[in-house]
Amino acid sequence: MGPTASGKTEAALMIARRLPVEIISVDSAQVYRGMDIGTAKPDTQTLRETPHHLIDILDPTERFSAADFCERARELMGEITAARRVPLLVGGTMLYFKALQEGLSDLPAADPAIRLVIDGMAREVGWPALHEELARLDPETAERLDPHDAQRIQRALEVIHATDRPLSELIRERAPAGLPYRVVAASLEPSERRVLHERIAERFESMLELGLIGEVRELRNRFALDPDLPSMRCVGYRQTWDYLDGRLSLRELRERGVAATRQLAKRQLTWLRPLRSVVRFDSLSANAGVQVLEHFRRALEESNNGPLRE
Repeated sequence: MGPTASGKTEAALMIARRLPVEIISVDSAQVYRGMDIGTAKPDTQTLRETPHHLIDILDPTERFSAADFCERARELMGEITAARRVPLLVGGTMLYFKALQEGLSDLPAADPAIRLVIDGMAREVGWPALHEELARLDPETAERLDPHDAQRIQRALEVIHATDRPLSELIRERAPAGLPYRVVAASLEPSERRVLHERIAERFESMLELGLIGEVRELRNRFALDPDLPSMRCVGYRQTWDYLDGRLSLRELRERGVAATRQLAKRQLTWLRPLRSVVRFDSLSANAGVQVLEHFRRALEESNNGPLRE
């Protein structure tokens, strides 16, 4: 686990080349076909040499929930372990990790009438204003959400209106589902936030140079997209959409894209902070990937009662 731009993919590839693992992507954006540059998806050659599960499985017009992820991930984990290999889950969508390990709470079904009211309010005052209202009613949930994350803000407010209780409270009451596996967790986290911010800015500039604007333009030509779809609300894509619609200049696209990515990293670190069973490694260390590799190698050797051969 770890925030964006912390080197998770590089570490995972190092591990996959040396240990008997198969990678399962834990990324809510990399599931979409055609969204390659803005999601920092491994390139075609890398995916050919080291296959990743749950990458390029949906068109960007489709939706993919935490429940969908859990269902597919559990199925894959069963197949991988049956083949006497080890599932290696890698990514930055912390909600997916949490849902997989702890299970999903029994929340009320979607209520079209409530959603209609919330959507009407959003059209009048905007999603950031509704995020402020959510912060008043359920500060714990609001802290984890981007002020423009319409889908999740809508769901959190819907649950409050349907149950008169905050979403965070209902989630805490869930019955632990548990995984039928020994879980060994590691996170790559920066010792200096400033350096992570520099990396984020450099990576977003690289995405623009690689053709992020053209990628979004092509997606709009190929698919019946709208800016409220989960795929187009991903960091970088939402800002590029506004640029293509003439609402942002190129300078503003850079500034807002970098700012949104920094906010994403902050939320990811917020998710990670309370976790107790995670071994943390400094993502800025020159040999961070090697340290994570050795952490997992020791865990596998303990399980196998002996050293592993690469």
